[in-house]
Amino acid sequence: MTTSPHTASAELAGTTALVTGATSGIGRATALALAAAGAEVLVHGRDADRGAAVVSEIESIGGHARFLAADISNPQGAHQLAAEAGRVDILVNNAGFSWFGPSEDLDDSTLASLFASNVESAYILTAALAPAMVDRGFGSVVNLSSMAASVGLAGGAAYSATKGAMVALTKSWAAEYSPAGVRVNAVAPGPIYTGGAASDRIAALGQTTIMGRAAQPEDVANMIEFLVSPRAQYVTGAVFAVDGGRTAI
Repeated sequence: MTTSPHTASAELAGTTALVTGATSGIGRATALALAAAGAEVLVHGRDADRGAAVVSEIESIGGHARFLAADISNPQGAHQLAAEAGRVDILVNNAGFSWFGPSEDLDDSTLASLFASNVESAYILTAALAPAMVDRGFGSVVNLSSMAASVGLAGGAAYSATKGAMVALTKSWAAEYSPAGVRVNAVAPGPIYTGGAASDRIAALGQTTIMGRAAQPEDVANMIEFLVSPRAQYVTGAVFAVDGGRTAI
């Protein structure tokens, strides 16, 4: 499937956006979308070459970006990233990974890594960066959940639990920060081709949706760009399914 080229605008001009896990998949597409809307984008990842490639893509469309390397699967790395980022007006908690298989096959170390990467990193970054947004009376946080948070998937218990946690965090943070003008929302993608999972499994999951297909990263990035924009100024504490209607049936 081809995607439309980004069209530059100034809707997010003057803002700085931190996108975690921005060197591939949904994160990369989101970084490009926010840059096209005028934000300066902090591209987070662990691979400097991939990060430089995303920064170059952003600059090629007239945007501004810089790469921040950090391993946020541990608390020290997440705190380091928050400190190096400085002022952040938009935080997209996208970094993480998935694991599917029989529950008895998931070892303790991988279980801990799953929650550290998918949940704890988002908690640490939001707790570190949102208070300054509150002080300024402006800001937006978008968390990545998943259709797995509300659809039972065999072999996905642990992953689903991490994404369910993101829904709970979204609603609690909205209650905590939105009275001061900081909006917190989540997106819940369905099956999506991100390069991080077997394409045949994603294609099979796509057939279970109303639309009968899996999505592209840009489909999710477009929703994120809307949620952090002034067009969504009265939207907070919400979870938006971007799943081809999978959770509607």
